[in-house]
Amino acid sequence: MRALLLSAYAAVSHRIWADDLIEQFPEVEWERLELSPRHFSWRIRANPLLWWQEAPDRLSRDYDLVVATSMVDLATLVGLFPSLARARKVVYFHENQFAFPLASGQPLRPESLMVNLYAAMAADVVAFNSAYNRDSFIAGVHAFLSRMPDRPKLDGWLDRLAERAMILPVPLPERTPLPPRAGQRILWNHRWEYDKNPETFFAALERLVAREIDFEVAVMGQQFRQSPAVFTQAREWLGARVICWGEQPRARYLEMLAACDIVVSTTHHEFQGLAIMEAVTHGCLPLVPDRLCFPELYASAYRHDGSVEDLAERLERWLHQPASRPDLPDASVWQWSHWRERYAAVLLADSR
Repeated sequence: MRALLLSAYAAVSHRIWADDLIEQFPEVEWERLELSPRHFSWRIRANPLLWWQEAPDRLSRDYDLVVATSMVDLATLVGLFPSLARARKVVYFHENQFAFPLASGQPLRPESLMVNLYAAMAADVVAFNSAYNRDSFIAGVHAFLSRMPDRPKLDGWLDRLAERAMILPVPLPERTPLPPRAGQRILWNHRWEYDKNPETFFAALERLVAREIDFEVAVMGQQFRQSPAVFTQAREWLGARVICWGEQPRARYLEMLAACDIVVSTTHHEFQGLAIMEAVTHGCLPLVPDRLCFPELYASAYRHDGSVEDLAERLERWLHQPASRPDLPDASVWQWSHWRERYAAVLLADSR
């Protein structure tokens, strides 16, 4: 089988997923094209043009399978390179733009939403990394179409998509999960952006400080040229409680995961939460909001209600009474050994 793997915005998690696909299916002859993760608005709209210029010969070949992330403008690519139409086309949604929260004052820009929609319409198979991702995509398309002047209706197609779409999480690498620890180190390991809602996290820590609760904190994750001001402010008042701060090399990052005890999310935007899963695999107990993808992945014992007060109270109880902490979730069910056959059923369907 000859396969073309396309990623229009190759963020770290997308690259790891693509690397793993190639490693897990060596029987496939892979061709891979990807674009670096910068200039998002241009990347998601211009990827066919960039590849038409840079790799027309590779796109003109005959393939049995095309695997594209949802940021790939697959419909345009098929128009530019008609031979791709003969391949079986799988579109994988790491996220969907319909459920991405807008920053304060940020206008709705339909271009990225339309790329997601047309990619799904051009695919033979659509796969999402969580049921929440699928459901928010379908609900988002309905809401988006209702705003358009001509009010197009895709109800029948969306109903069929809801029935036929595959749920295929991004699997984690094979490793023996580490046991839980009963210490007082709290971990934050998310992108330093507004949609991850750091304000609620740091507000909960402020309450712990005011209540004179002993704890340490590691704040890691990808940083950008501009990050929410709360990070700079919190670094000052947290003082000696900080054991690690800022984006870290991979080895140091993994070392810190294995040195922390509780991993927290307060995000407004998450479709699978690989950072939390990876921390759980390294022995961290998760405390996540009761929304988005988390209810389908974590029992209620690991979920807070999203408020500062509930998060602070749960942390205080776990820090004061380690015996009250629930057992770790079973991280082995997130690994490739659990998901390879389901991926094979999608990717190798025509070759079996």
